[in-house]
Amino acid sequence: MLRTRFTEEFGIEHPIVQGGMMWVGRAELAAAVSNGGGLGIITALTQPTPADLAEEIERCRALTDKPFGVNLTLTLSINPPPYAEYRQVIIDSGVKIVETAGSDPTVHVEHFKEHDIKVIHKCTSVRHALKAQRIGADAVSIDGFEAAGHPGEDDVPGLVLIPASADALDIPFIASGGFADGRGLAAALTLGADGINMGTRFMCTAESPIHENIKQQIVGASELDTQLIFRQLRNTMRAAKNSVSEEVVDILNKGGRFKDVKDLVAGTRGRKVYENGDPEAGIWTVGVAQGLIRDIPPAGELVRRIAWDAEEKLLSLTHKITDSVSVS
Repeated sequence: MLRTRFTEEFGIEHPIVQGGMMWVGRAELAAAVSNGGGLGIITALTQPTPADLAEEIERCRALTDKPFGVNLTLTLSINPPPYAEYRQVIIDSGVKIVETAGSDPTVHVEHFKEHDIKVIHKCTSVRHALKAQRIGADAVSIDGFEAAGHPGEDDVPGLVLIPASADALDIPFIASGGFADGRGLAAALTLGADGINMGTRFMCTAESPIHENIKQQIVGASELDTQLIFRQLRNTMRAAKNSVSEEVVDILNKGGRFKDVKDLVAGTRGRKVYENGDPEAGIWTVGVAQGLIRDIPPAGELVRRIAWDAEEKLLSLTHKITDSVSVS
């Protein structure tokens, strides 16, 4: 078994985390990942109200007796969600692991730590990871340029970002972006990470709540079928390449601003992609890891398969090195 600082401190069997994805991180998927020995994550803001989040947490608790967490993504907006209320629901529900992402999480980390809740903060750079460490995060998730959603503006891929993070951090960290199989987990561990975080791969599982058409779209896609949008606005987002993302890029390349594309990128349109199965209905996020996805297994089976394969890869590498030394 692959035991790391992350598995020990967060009480899970395998160093594999399901990312908190908007519209995807629901109880069935989170519980299935946790039951498989990984760490499942419910996405708080997928639930329309804090009360709905409380019910979703209880649904997940009824499906698993293993550790699971809740993602709270903090964004700057004109009409922000009631973050303090969502935070209080997480605390009152007895959840012991939270994944924060987005804007400065300091006030939330302070409140969670007061209630002995472990915090994983998602970061896209070493400097942001160091800040998360300073404010008390128990672990960080390092998102490389390969990741879906917002990979930051530095464009540093995991092959460099992971060892750079290992050199700088004292707390455990998991690597995110481009991971879909045991080879990736073995590589991340070798580069210094304590585990991996996967989003796109868990979208293609039996318990994932998205439409089967979208799962099949991901299975059939290559690593070239993503689109970087909002580059001109310094708010880069990696999404599926489709007619909508192409139109957004074209408008912004011609000098347009956010107001000119806001209706195209509306979250309600993206949600309909997952619900109705039309990949051209709006903007939806997916990572380059889709080029490595070939099937749609149960989430728990996927977790165990990746962990087993990573262990086999590491053992095989050890034997190769030993044999090479012996021959020399």
